[in-house]
Amino acid sequence: MNAESTSTPLYGAVLLKAKEIMDFIARTETPPTLKEISLGVAISKPTVFKILQTLTYCGFVRREGSEKQYYLGTVFLEYADKAATTFDIKAVAQPYLTKLRNSTNETINLGIVEDNTITLLEKLESPTSVKLVSRVGGKMNMYSSAMGKTILASYTEEKLNDYLIKTPLRALTPNTITDQKKLRSSLKQIQQQGYAIEDAENQLDIICVGFPLIKRGKIYGAFSVSAPSYRVSQDDLQKFIQTGQATQNAILNTL
Repeated sequence: MNAESTSTPLYGAVLLKAKEIMDFIARTETPPTLKEISLGVAISKPTVFKILQTLTYCGFVRREGSEKQYYLGTVFLEYADKAATTFDIKAVAQPYLTKLRNSTNETINLGIVEDNTITLLEKLESPTSVKLVSRVGGKMNMYSSAMGKTILASYTEEKLNDYLIKTPLRALTPNTITDQKKLRSSLKQIQQQGYAIEDAENQLDIICVGFPLIKRGKIYGAFSVSAPSYRVSQDDLQKFIQTGQATQNAILNTL
């Protein structure tokens, strides 16, 4: 962003130049030199050098190697960790999930992983809703829910093994998968297709389609479309999948 891209007057032109320099360093495949940065941002070499000196002093960049290449500073790891802990996925996702609810006319759930379970953060009720057992603040099993399975499908083998060691697979309905081998097979398919279908595995007569919210390896949560099985045709199911994937992409593009 530069001063010309906003109608609000911005204070501190040097800050904008510093951001432009750090953006350039972040985008390059290999750490750039002073000359490469100057050419890349179209700022004079002496000015770039002075700004880099200040950024180095602040820990925002570091210069290493015989080629004197510039890297982003490790201070950003601390900033990223703090940003992640204060990030509100509910606030970011809500407008997109509301649009999805209005498009499907079915119940939309948003959940996060806590202690090897899914905690429900938000529930946008269908205008023609039937009673679902889920409630905001409530928990559900990862292995039996669409949101949980779509996150489990992203786990490494080691992390999945740890989950299965700690979590007994108990049946909630006749459709709940309680065999580890069958669950692993189901998760592989979910990983390939990018979404999970839960057919009366968590609650009888309820079908859900779940989508993960994962970006750059970070799991923000998952959301699902839930509806009574009797009113979901194959065409309806395909609509849930298509509109759900569009919603997923829209949310991830904001993260």
